[in-house]
Amino acid sequence: MKQKPSLTFALDRSSDTPLFEQICQAVRKMANSDGLKKGEILPATRELSADLGVSRSTVIAAYDQLVAEGYLLGKRGAGYEVCSVAGLEMNKLQRPKSVDTQPAEAGRPLPFEPSQPDMRIFPYRSWAKTLSRVGRTNPQSLLVGGSAFGNHDLRCAIADHVLNWRGISVSPEQVIVTSGAMGALEACLRTLSKSGDGVGVEDPGYVPLVRYIQAMGLRPQFLQVDDEGAELPKGTSQPKLTILTPSHQYPLGGTMSPQRRLEYIKWADQNNTWIVEDDYDSEFRFAGRPIPAMAGTDRLKRTIYIGTFSKLFSNAFRLGYAVVPESLVEQFHNCIDTFSMKAGIMPQQILAEFFESGEFYKYLRRARRIYAERRDFLLHRLGSDFADFGTFTDNQAGMQIVFHLQADLKDTTISELAAKEGVALHPLSASLSGEGQLNGLILGYCAHTRQEMEAALLVLRSCFKKAQRAN
Repeated sequence: MKQKPSLTFALDRSSDTPLFEQICQAVRKMANSDGLKKGEILPATRELSADLGVSRSTVIAAYDQLVAEGYLLGKRGAGYEVCSVAGLEMNKLQRPKSVDTQPAEAGRPLPFEPSQPDMRIFPYRSWAKTLSRVGRTNPQSLLVGGSAFGNHDLRCAIADHVLNWRGISVSPEQVIVTSGAMGALEACLRTLSKSGDGVGVEDPGYVPLVRYIQAMGLRPQFLQVDDEGAELPKGTSQPKLTILTPSHQYPLGGTMSPQRRLEYIKWADQNNTWIVEDDYDSEFRFAGRPIPAMAGTDRLKRTIYIGTFSKLFSNAFRLGYAVVPESLVEQFHNCIDTFSMKAGIMPQQILAEFFESGEFYKYLRRARRIYAERRDFLLHRLGSDFADFGTFTDNQAGMQIVFHLQADLKDTTISELAAKEGVALHPLSASLSGEGQLNGLILGYCAHTRQEMEAALLVLRSCFKKAQRAN
């Protein structure tokens, strides 16, 4: 007959710890210190309840918990047997200590990092009021989605926005809310191409897009950018779709000529292919009215228009949109359903009411004014104090300036030197994927004040001097 151990421990009835948990703690301690051996049978519940002066249900609750944790094995009619559990008890978990004594400001971009908004000027109180209003009047919209294409009110607001701002006349049914601009591009690639197909991309261009195309098993076809914009695809193998930035080419900053736009629209129609117009920062044009979108000229017959809110609401906002021709609505709907590519629903109704209340355009006007002042400052400093190191072209748009370097300065060298000083200089040469040669720096100016850029410009000048001395 298996030995029945003696459980001798006292209960603290003044403790906040429940009595059944105190029994569990005592048994765990004995099991982990070899006070209990494998195979031993614990006292019956009636016996232990009498010894401890507690109800039988308290002892049963403790034994059942120990069975669940693996300390005991309950056998019908044979009591509770001790398992082999020595060393099983977990140590008290502690949060790892932070290396930094003071946490860094979350999400702050480094000086001159391109395409970054300054979230310090964001109207947080207005956004919070909008959120509060939606929470009171329409709370279900924060968690319950509707169409696969996104919140209907937001799609109506976007349809109005692209009509008034970009000259594109569409119905809300043609608008798709996506998980950022990359979500919109992914929807286009999955809907309009298959593995092995060619995709036209600008060169220089946005290199992460090229990597993404390759990861999807597609074949990038590089289109060199000249003074009129991206050249038309050549050869017999025509891409299934071509991704362009006609209003503000990234990274060079130029605008595609009207003649080249018409040539592309005609080419797409003749070759039964599609144009994806990535209008990534169209809100930031600082002279005259915004340039009409290619999709407006084409009347959305062969053009899919893509926009994003990341340049106003930070890259963490993760909301963008695609405007598609009526002939493609069903195909896009099927693709989004198949690949579960729906955007997060929570911020959509809030953004819709941000549009409706006028707060979106109020913030946009303020951001454009502030960014224009910062741009003017940077251009003035580059022209007056850095003329010996390179040149630039004022395209009067965008969130960054390209500074073309003199031949004796290499953009990769300057970028490496600046990185050691906490300044983010993106080398222009890194934007090339195919043939060609570029040497310059992509300088973002939106995320930092004049004073902050002034300090970074001192670092930049020092890097130029070091690089020249090393030659």
